[in-house]
Amino acid sequence: MRIFDPHIHMTSRTTDDYEAMYAAGVRAVVEPSFWLGQPRTSAASFIDYFDSLIGWEPFRAAQYGIAHHCTIALNPKEANDPRCVPVLDELPRYLVKDQVVAVGEIGYDSMTPAEDSALAAQLQLAADHGLPALVHTPHRDKLAGVRRTLDVVKESALPMDRVLLDHLNETTVKEAKDSGCWLGFSVYPDTKMDEERMVAILRTYGTEKVLVNSAADWGRSDPLKPRRVGDLMLAEGFTEDDVDRVLWRNPVAFYGLSGRLNLDVAATGATHEGNSILRGGE
Repeated sequence: MRIFDPHIHMTSRTTDDYEAMYAAGVRAVVEPSFWLGQPRTSAASFIDYFDSLIGWEPFRAAQYGIAHHCTIALNPKEANDPRCVPVLDELPRYLVKDQVVAVGEIGYDSMTPAEDSALAAQLQLAADHGLPALVHTPHRDKLAGVRRTLDVVKESALPMDRVLLDHLNETTVKEAKDSGCWLGFSVYPDTKMDEERMVAILRTYGTEKVLVNSAADWGRSDPLKPRRVGDLMLAEGFTEDDVDRVLWRNPVAFYGLSGRLNLDVAATGATHEGNSILRGGE
């Protein structure tokens, strides 16, 4: 089983996770830029983080045989902080980088006017740079958030079929599917989706344009959830081709819209900018 996790925050994970993911069949990941938990105090603090997403983290992933790409954006939560909003002016120089395959995570957290403005501006940046967009739907009032998101996308220059609506669930999947957007589902131990609910959605709505991710981060999460979904799909009568479509070909197709997706894991040197993942010894 080959697996492409289209949404995972490896900055928050350990090298043990990379080893376990590879053993489970993960061969590619996309890491969206996101809120780190501790509020940032200036736009400058985003820069080092973005640099790590296009430099150190791909180097670290390659040590374990996994291709790493990322998405870059001002996330919805921090779009409400005036100290962070100036990072919008810095995004264009990152959106031309080879490792960047989408603008994201953008979208809504609390559905504020500031989030409206940031979403519209970044959809325009996606259109300007020929990139798709990864959209975070809010964890509260999710259906209202999806509807508001779709209204903003319709008013933008970015076509619906270049948008991935993430963190969907049973209440939002039909409207999201009817819109023509790609459909993203985050499978978590306690919240969001679980394996059984995910397989039930696949049985009802099919596998077309569906992406399953772990969204694993610094909270209680599990980077092996996509594998668990694949195993349950097989146990419930889905074919190996169905599993491959959801866990590999669909994310390849969506992020391939960027024209930058490279799934070959290039050999790396022993260090990245003089730094190594090793401790002790040569």
